[in-house]
Amino acid sequence: MKYGIAIFPSKSIQDEANSYRKRYDPHYSLIPPHITLKESFHTDEDQLGELITELKHIANDTKPFTININKVSTFAPVTNTIYFKIEPIQDLIDLQQKMHEGKFENNSKHAFVPHITIAQQLADDEYSDVFGTLKMSKFKFEDKIDRFQLLYQLDNNSWTVHETFVFGKEKV
Repeated sequence: MKYGIAIFPSKSIQDEANSYRKRYDPHYSLIPPHITLKESFHTDEDQLGELITELKHIANDTKPFTININKVSTFAPVTNTIYFKIEPIQDLIDLQQKMHEGKFENNSKHAFVPHITIAQQLADDEYSDVFGTLKMSKFKFEDKIDRFQLLYQLDNNSWTVHETFVFGKEKV
């Protein structure tokens, strides 16, 4: 089965992201706005139990932290993806790194850029128009992060939560 690990921000940030995603992101209906900690990976039921135990350890050893979003950015010219840029903080970087060591396969395809996608797979002209407008807009969000989710992919390609891991709470 295919799994992934992500953080879902607060409802207010999700609502703002979805105001763009419903028009500019073809994955809008497949997964809510999120911060990807670990890209999709395959594992079997035997390994899944070990990974869940490890995720509980990681969550227990992680203290809640605050993220800030102050602007939009883009992955152009590699892809026409536009996103809310999350200011990189060491707590978030460390958390993401833990998802790629020990019992976890390092399946990172790119350097970790904390973000929440709001538009992707845009034609060049549309990308230029949308990004040009959004980069002039003011965005200011602060969000307390105190959990992450293990997700799995359904047959229709949508993602759903398998388990939630609360920071500093789980006892293994």
